[in-house]
Amino acid sequence: MAALLLRRLIESLFSLVCLVCAVFVVARLTGDPGKLYLPVNATDEMVAEFNRLHGFDQPIWRQFLDFAAGLLKLDFGESLRRQQPALAVVLEAYPATLRLVVVTIFTALVLGVVIGCLAAFRPRSSLDRMSTALSISAASFPDFWIALMGILVFAVALQWLPTSGTGTPLHWILPVGVLIMRPLGSLVQVVRGSMLETLSSPYIEAAKGRGTPPSRIIFLHALRNAAIPAITVLGIQTAGILNGAVVVETIFGWPGIGRLMISAIFERDFAVVQAAVVVTALAIFLLNIIIDILYGVIDPRVRT
Repeated sequence: MAALLLRRLIESLFSLVCLVCAVFVVARLTGDPGKLYLPVNATDEMVAEFNRLHGFDQPIWRQFLDFAAGLLKLDFGESLRRQQPALAVVLEAYPATLRLVVVTIFTALVLGVVIGCLAAFRPRSSLDRMSTALSISAASFPDFWIALMGILVFAVALQWLPTSGTGTPLHWILPVGVLIMRPLGSLVQVVRGSMLETLSSPYIEAAKGRGTPPSRIIFLHALRNAAIPAITVLGIQTAGILNGAVVVETIFGWPGIGRLMISAIFERDFAVVQAAVVVTALAIFLLNIIIDILYGVIDPRVRT
């Protein structure tokens, strides 16, 4: 198990280095910050002085070395727009995204396991056909389209829900409802397939022969062995939820890391963009390591 975790750490570190290099270069392709933050009638000398003060007049390789040196000290630089340390700006916005992601994951996990187990226990029933059709449909539509349709139907036409904000529980319904669609659809199908395979195992047939209640067979005996594929999908989908939060937060005005990242890109606030991407990547890498640990807890064979 230790060797597996060490390998994952090395792979994550290599991926993080590649990501840092990519985001540094791509962020600077958005344009010259001096022309955005200075007045329209600013002279070339004023732009040059602005770039000198913020280090943008240095060669790109020198800027990267300065950025890498600061990164080792968790110093991403100062936000041009907010005049604060970039890491502090990102960490201030991150709890809102974290709450949204945690609620989405928990809801998707509970609904996916329950629906998938019930569909597997009654294959080819009405519930099974309906859950399959709905899960495939949910996993097929893009997040932005579902978000726009949700606003159009539930906020504009029916006026049941607010279009943006975080003030009340009603503000959570549309963002969580949009983010949950793709992971829920995948989880239902994976749990159903794994449970169908597990329920046909000899030890499950023996448990049925002993008169074990169906709920005990599903949730105590079968679900443990069918959990690894579900955890794998949940880990992949959680990364997708974090990525989807960028779109969802922008559409619904959710004050999280996604909305901050989009605004920082348009503002050419390089330090904030870099800090947001690195912090999000670290969260995804940490999640993958936690999933590997859960593998070892559920299936002892993984530890060797």
